[in-house]
Amino acid sequence: MSTSGARCAAAGSSPSAGWPPPWSRSSPRSYSLAGSDDPDKTSTPPGDRRGGTRSASPPHPRAGGSASGESEARRTQARAAGAVPSKRIVHDTPVPMLMYHQIDTAPPGAPLPALFVPPDDFSSQLRALRERGYEGVTLDQVYQRWHGGPTLPRKPIVVSFDDGDLSWRREALPVMEKLGWPGVANVQVDLLGSEELPKADVRALIAAGWEVDSHTFSHADLATLRGEQLEREVAGSRDDLRKRLGVAANYLCYPAGKFSPAVIEAARRAGYRGATTTLPGDATPQAPFELKRIRINGGADAADVVDLVEG
Repeated sequence: MSTSGARCAAAGSSPSAGWPPPWSRSSPRSYSLAGSDDPDKTSTPPGDRRGGTRSASPPHPRAGGSASGESEARRTQARAAGAVPSKRIVHDTPVPMLMYHQIDTAPPGAPLPALFVPPDDFSSQLRALRERGYEGVTLDQVYQRWHGGPTLPRKPIVVSFDDGDLSWRREALPVMEKLGWPGVANVQVDLLGSEELPKADVRALIAAGWEVDSHTFSHADLATLRGEQLEREVAGSRDDLRKRLGVAANYLCYPAGKFSPAVIEAARRAGYRGATTTLPGDATPQAPFELKRIRINGGADAADVVDLVEG
């Protein structure tokens, strides 16, 4: 097993046991980010999707609009990071975001075999979604559209990968290139440049149109950190990615899905536009720092994944 899987285990990222879950088949939902200014609001994110357990506090209220020096400093920082000028939500339709880790066969004795999705399964899952009309986009494309930016395909979907692994370039990239889909790489920064995640691999992903975001430096439990430690993991990891790769790194991915109001505030200070969790469901613009995702565990077949997305 690779060290990233071991680090996930140490950090408490434990995919739910008993795969597959009892499926509840239902009719496909419709998405309306493709151009209408009157988003379809008939679909609601289901509450029974497979995902991590919530380990965070209740949603942290959005900061007020005071004209204090601190608020102005944050606005200046956001502009410098390339944030969109308007925070007004124009389109509010939820978008599904898949969560993968390693696209590989789990080795014998792997402590977390659910983190491994075999390459053939991965390929069939994405092809099945494409047959249902889904098209891959990046998280930043979704965020931009939510706030009045360019249109998206009729049924957008985000495919994200956590930690850092050779299989991203060797297995995931060829499949997604055939589909014409970008991915989102949530990079654990202290793996960047290692044998497990060569810098050249990440540059190849970027060249193929992938988005690169921060999964912190060390996959630490952010909810337990304070002060300089928290700032380093949140703000420092973003700065490092921007300097080493020349990417925006506008989104944070909480390790093991753990966060708190203090973590959200640290992410805001660092200039992130939003953050992804392991909470199950669709991502929505109303909670940009609690973006939900759909965990795909090893053992799921193509029909299972379609049910998770459309259930």
